Amino acid sequence: MQIELTQPGPLLNVQGRLAQIGWSRQPLLACNLENARFYALRPLQRFRIKRWDYYAIFTPQRFFSATVADLGYAGNVFVYTLDFASNELHEEGLVIPLGRGVQLPRDSTAGETSFANRQASLRFQAEAGARRIFVDWPGYHEGRGIKAELTLTCPPGHESMTITIPIGAKRFYYNHKINCLPTQGYIHYGDVREEVHPHESLGSLDWGRGVWEYQSFWNWASASGYLPDGRTLGLNLGQGFGDLSRATENCVILDGRVHKLDQVNFDYQSGEYMHPWHFTDNEGRLDLKFTPFHERVARTAMVVIDSEVHQMFGRYTGHARLDDGQEVEVRDLIGFAEEHHARW
Repeated sequence: MQIELTQPGPLLNVQGRLAQIGWSRQPLLACNLENARFYALRPLQRFRIKRWDYYAIFTPQRFFSATVADLGYAGNVFVYTLDFASNELHEEGLVIPLGRGVQLPRDSTAGETSFANRQASLRFQAEAGARRIFVDWPGYHEGRGIKAELTLTCPPGHESMTITIPIGAKRFYYNHKINCLPTQGYIHYGDVREEVHPHESLGSLDWGRGVWEYQSFWNWASASGYLPDGRTLGLNLGQGFGDLSRATENCVILDGRVHKLDQVNFDYQSGEYMHPWHFTDNEGRLDLKFTPFHERVARTAMVVIDSEVHQMFGRYTGHARLDDGQEVEVRDLIGFAEEHHARW
């Protein structure tokens, strides 16, 4: 059973447990992480709480992503971009001891996310109806440099996917994902300046807060694109993290409306990531083939943090059945699917 939340309230009760468990079409719960109670020595809790804002933009020419995160032990900021024509991908990141200088807002609906030092400056601003991204990294890619100013528009009534789930007895995950946000602005990478237009470019947000087991694993798949008739189509699929019996993040988003799926199976061969992936659900509503064309491998190896992600970029083809029974055909929708292992 998928439990849809409809009432606002706090994320955590006074005992530090989730006040509500389920999914919602908009974020309803105030992220009161100060109520967390999972260590007897409460000052140690800040080292286990994870927070991040991850933005991703699909344009006709490239994929662009920027992240600001606080993993408790350390902050992490990174930017990467993939050119679809040349298949060139470049990524750079900074690890910030104890997250000094990393600013992340309490909730996902408003506030500023930022980090700046001599190497790079990233700022994300969330406000009513829009999200603004500013990135300036002069030394990126051996001085090639990257700079971006982008505005992601959130149309009135645009639905998103929020889940609130337990991880074990004391831990939890609160996540807000928004797909298919029309994006305008520019990306200036090296000698190339790309103007980004909202009728052909879409952005998305992965906003996460929570406390995980030290050793974690998950799969995630996402896409945002335009159908031939001009409607937007988004996918958000996930498995492997926490207790998903009362809420998964699985959904199809058509023209800003979430169509909820129950359990979705990721059929792929770990270690052979360039082979096709197959996605089906337990209710016969989803059947998608994902054909990768590029693999991004990101590894972080520190004293207490060790992670490895294989993020595949590719094309989705197949069909999905919406809540009203309508069938939507998916053809060559560019997106990604990933496998992630972490000790953090």
